[in-house]
Amino acid sequence: MAAGARQIIEEWLAPQLIARQGHPLILGLCGAQGSGKSTVAASLTQRLAAAGVKSATLSLDDLYLTKGQRAQLGRDVHPLLVTRGVPGTHDVALGIRTLDAIRKGEPATLPRFDKSRDDREPEAAWVRVAAGLQVLIFEGWCVGAMPQRQTDLLVPINDLERREDADALWRTYVNEALAGPYQALFARLDRLVLLAAPGFEIVQRWRGEQEAELRRAAPGAAGVMEDAALRRFIEHYERLTRHILQEMPSRADLVMRLSPEREVIGVDRRVSAGASGCRPAV
Repeated sequence: MAAGARQIIEEWLAPQLIARQGHPLILGLCGAQGSGKSTVAASLTQRLAAAGVKSATLSLDDLYLTKGQRAQLGRDVHPLLVTRGVPGTHDVALGIRTLDAIRKGEPATLPRFDKSRDDREPEAAWVRVAAGLQVLIFEGWCVGAMPQRQTDLLVPINDLERREDADALWRTYVNEALAGPYQALFARLDRLVLLAAPGFEIVQRWRGEQEAELRRAAPGAAGVMEDAALRRFIEHYERLTRHILQEMPSRADLVMRLSPEREVIGVDRRVSAGASGCRPAV
């Protein structure tokens, strides 16, 4: 899938880069867990670099709060916020500072997060990019997402919400974070691309494949999950993933519909060269 999706984005993006006349472009790439967005982003970055376009990738995952910060949120707000992933568990201010530096053409340092340790990498391991970056691919499972209506939060949608968030405190906190600071972060996007999974049901299989790769890369690492833990982990993401698949296709600038095997089976393009159309209201 990576080559096909990458080629579609590359061809779609080329005239827009020409129209920008060297001004930095922040490309948001959204996709459910396991959809292949990280692989697509890496492949696209390599292709752009080969074409002489200064580019880099930043994952929303790299903006996660530290393990200690999330533990504090768990004590102060809700225990479910210890688990990384949902809005409210990222350092949004760090993300805004990073994107703003790139938009201004300044040098920047891109944070990195180690999922095998479930903690942020030390700053010495962050990636430094020189001034004049032309394209930043900002990828993540909920990049560009919009909040739900308050009434949509009332009914639990899975066992996690029924058993561990019966009063809707956790999902309300997540939704309010998404409605506030995250919209300021996503307003920095110039374009929004969606890798649209065929449905939420496929996500567990896709995410399980990712976890198997982590196990092979770091056997016995504390942050790597077995099947039962993975099922519970994915339930943290279910509500917003379903919401994204329902509402984002109507406003994303480029939508690639995926098969269960991650093949691109349909494409919708909503932005032509020089146009703008993905900025959420702040």
